Amino acid sequence: MRKAFDFFLSSIYLVYFLLILFIFHPIQIICFELFGQRVHQKSVHWLNFFLLNGARIVGTRLSFIQKAPLPTDKPIIFIANHQSMFDIIGMIWYLRKHFPVFVSKIELAKGIPSISYNLQKSGAALIDREDGKQAVVEIAKLAKMIEQTNFSACIFPEGTRSRTGVLKPFSVGGVAVLMKKAPNALVVPVAIENVNKMNPKGFFPLKSFQHLKWTALTPIDRNNKTAEEVVEEARMSISKVVENN
Repeated sequence: MRKAFDFFLSSIYLVYFLLILFIFHPIQIICFELFGQRVHQKSVHWLNFFLLNGARIVGTRLSFIQKAPLPTDKPIIFIANHQSMFDIIGMIWYLRKHFPVFVSKIELAKGIPSISYNLQKSGAALIDREDGKQAVVEIAKLAKMIEQTNFSACIFPEGTRSRTGVLKPFSVGGVAVLMKKAPNALVVPVAIENVNKMNPKGFFPLKSFQHLKWTALTPIDRNNKTAEEVVEEARMSISKVVENN
């Protein structure tokens, strides 16, 4: 019975999800072409508001906690654990004051309404996982962009999603490049909980009545710390939230 209910609600949300993507695709184009990157990003924020809150169709509850005030007049590097594509949707909306831009695999930059266009125009680091040099160049471009604009960079050091919620090892390389090329950026860990429980086997069907949580943790003092030390501190901070609840 529960499985049939999940299929029914997920079908409704899937239609809604696709409709929102198609509606916002031309809106993004108009915003970018006529008003520039900042207005375009605001349209992306509202795109993700509708995608995120539409998950209430399947009975989803949503929570966001911010442990400390975060400045809007300096760049931020958000380091988060990775459970699902819904991680990104929540981060874009809840962290919208900081104009989050992502490190993403290059395959997502083609063929997906709204999502691919945003990745192409936002300044996202579109990386080829098989080409380390290309990845470094792309992440460095993103770091320079946030340093100039006071936008923020979002990176998932696990690389791939954790379907179980248990943290995988955090890679240092991408964070090290961001820290080097954006020396004024604040580093903030983000703990994401229960998102894996909503879509453990992919986008369809979703499991209904899950409680998804995003927590922006206390910023890390990066002074006199190596990238390895910063990444390990971020992982420990996220672990205390994700694996102890």
